[in-house]
Amino acid sequence: MLLAYWGINMYLSQVEIDTRNRKKIRDLTHLGAYHNWVEKSFPDEISAETHTRKLWRTDQLRGKQYLLVTSKNKPDLKKLELYGVKGSARTKKYTPFLNHLKKGMRTQFKVTLNPVISLYEGPNKRGRVVPCVSEKDQMNYLLERSVKNGFILDEESFFISDRGFEVLKKSKQKSIRLSKATYEGILTIDDVEIFKKTLVNGFGKKKAYGFGLMTVIPEV
Repeated sequence: MLLAYWGINMYLSQVEIDTRNRKKIRDLTHLGAYHNWVEKSFPDEISAETHTRKLWRTDQLRGKQYLLVTSKNKPDLKKLELYGVKGSARTKKYTPFLNHLKKGMRTQFKVTLNPVISLYEGPNKRGRVVPCVSEKDQMNYLLERSVKNGFILDEESFFISDRGFEVLKKSKQKSIRLSKATYEGILTIDDVEIFKKTLVNGFGKKKAYGFGLMTVIPEV
């Protein structure tokens, strides 16, 4: 599956968040603010009143914090620097890298997910969604979803590097706390077509709010 044949061109972008300027980033207190930042970085879509899926997450690297975004269109780099360090925004085509991936390839991976489960409450009733709180349940959450997302894991091949809760605020709605777990380790690509869709579309809950973006680096 060559993504270009789908008519899909993907882009991977990043910007360093200006954490030294507290006044500049004072609005970034919840996931909704980050979501709005990402959306405002695509002014052409706003003008055309269109909306495409973007995946994003924040990362720590060598003492600096970054916003990472995958998208079908290029962001406006100046808009992407709204809360970022001036001159730090970068974007590149992601499609050639995705088309290089092969079945059986081992890759390092990182993904932040909102691990939840739906509790059965009887026939004809919608299950109640509750967070996975324990580390064991959070580990199982990813293990149980690996094969259907095109990759293989075992319990010894990955770990949780960060876990806790994030606040999500939406206009005219009460704030909610979302469970968060960041996973890192080694995976093996099992079904390359499904796996590429996973990287493009994300997986899990709350993908618009900083969850579900998996990044990979093939082992040399």
